[in-house]
Amino acid sequence: MGIPILPGAAMLTLHIGNKNYSSWSMRPWVLMTQAGIPFEEVLLRFDSFDPASQFKRQATALSPSATVPVLVDDGLVVWDTLAIAEYLAERFPDKALWPRDVATRALARSVCAQMHSGFGALRQYFPMNIEAHLPAVGVRVLREQPAVLEDLERLQSLWEALLARHGGPLLFDGFSIADAFFAPVVMRLKTYAVPVSARVQAYMAAVLALPGVARWVADALAEHDFRPFEEPYRQGPDPA
Repeated sequence: MGIPILPGAAMLTLHIGNKNYSSWSMRPWVLMTQAGIPFEEVLLRFDSFDPASQFKRQATALSPSATVPVLVDDGLVVWDTLAIAEYLAERFPDKALWPRDVATRALARSVCAQMHSGFGALRQYFPMNIEAHLPAVGVRVLREQPAVLEDLERLQSLWEALLARHGGPLLFDGFSIADAFFAPVVMRLKTYAVPVSARVQAYMAAVLALPGVARWVADALAEHDFRPFEEPYRQGPDPA
């Protein structure tokens, strides 16, 4: 299948899933919002991930991946978060979405690729759920899943090394694609009350204070759209 071109598509439209759950969607949305890149948002609500579901039909019509996020720029369709980030960096070079120094930029790309394809156990057992507070689930997972502990140790070591090298408060001093990529992980650690070092706590606080992240979180909390298939560990939303 070739690259799809949608006739008459609006300039810079970002198709996303539910903000409470869609960690992949959060990355480019936060990146564009924080960087001040105007775009139109289109929500593809998670009803199910079955092939016949409305979500899957809509996503399949957008891109070969049949997933979100999907960026449409004047008819050009870009899918996959890393591809979207790279496209935006080229499309808006003045925004300095990657660090300007060549060596630092290579390091930032490396850590984003690591996040893109790694930390599978942490993502599996700590799915993003912004509105929830689930410390008991966090304790149980850390007790029962050694692979999650390994991912957590690897993640903390990575963040601490970058913060020490670049001085913080963000991974490469100023905001970059790397912080947008790790923002959903910050949300996971917060939801499940995962114990982390003081330096990692400070980084999490800096990410949560970013206006782009704060806006995403506010929108997620306003959704009130409980999806049981996304939350097998809960019978229903917490009482108001």
